[in-house]
Amino acid sequence: MRKKLPHIKNWVLRFFLIIFTFLMLYPLIWNVMSSFKTNTEFLLDQLALPEGFAWDNYVRAFVRANMGEYFFNSVFVVALATSLLVIFVVPTSYVLARYRFFGSRFIEALFMTCIFIQAAYIMVPLYVQMHRLGMVDRLWALGFVYAILGFPFSIFLLCGYMRSIPKSYAEAARIDGCTNWGILFRVMIPLAKPGIATVTMLSAMGTWNEYPLALVLIHTASKRTLPLGLAHLYQVQRRATDFGALFAALVIVLVPTIIIYLIGQKYLLKGVGAGGLKE
Repeated sequence: MRKKLPHIKNWVLRFFLIIFTFLMLYPLIWNVMSSFKTNTEFLLDQLALPEGFAWDNYVRAFVRANMGEYFFNSVFVVALATSLLVIFVVPTSYVLARYRFFGSRFIEALFMTCIFIQAAYIMVPLYVQMHRLGMVDRLWALGFVYAILGFPFSIFLLCGYMRSIPKSYAEAARIDGCTNWGILFRVMIPLAKPGIATVTMLSAMGTWNEYPLALVLIHTASKRTLPLGLAHLYQVQRRATDFGALFAALVIVLVPTIIIYLIGQKYLLKGVGAGGLKE
């Protein structure tokens, strides 16, 4: 009986994991199915399989509902924010992880404290400041803000990863004549690729799905990002009963984040695990 008990526990655990997986995947599967239905099919039976593939739902969502324009706006903002974040976070994390100087611990503690300051808490002063600087309703300014708000957590994660890299690599490179910049680019960055990939993925996915800041800082319809465009489309299509285009737009928003995660899930898990280590 004792020998069978572990097997019973494993099967019970597997059963619950299968149930939870189904509960998590069902909304996604239902969304994709609904995106291929006509409005008539959706209204007659929301749970039935589509009789065919109504690709014109995606055409209406991408072209007529301007989701294509919103898509490229989001791509621009995500690319800018992620690039700026990586350019500044990598050397900052390297210095804070490897060097001790006057104020270094205070700077690191300050970044850690800023993790708990969410955009919603500083929305009003942020808007006032950006309005005075003439940065409201500009996509490049939105990307700039996203990058800055992503600094604290990214530095925390990447500092932990760089501390997990043995110091002997950097010491050997220094003996061979490498400068500090040489150690960073030739030793630390290649070894910290999983951590950098993790920071890049988390920043890209967070920026891609961000809604409140974009709602406050972007006013022009042609400059909307995908979350703003999707919210607007929901309001319009809810009255027009064009559910097929609405679900197609949801799939358009979901696909890039799923692709990014599938490509980099190995680096994501490795980077997050190593980021929690301390010296």
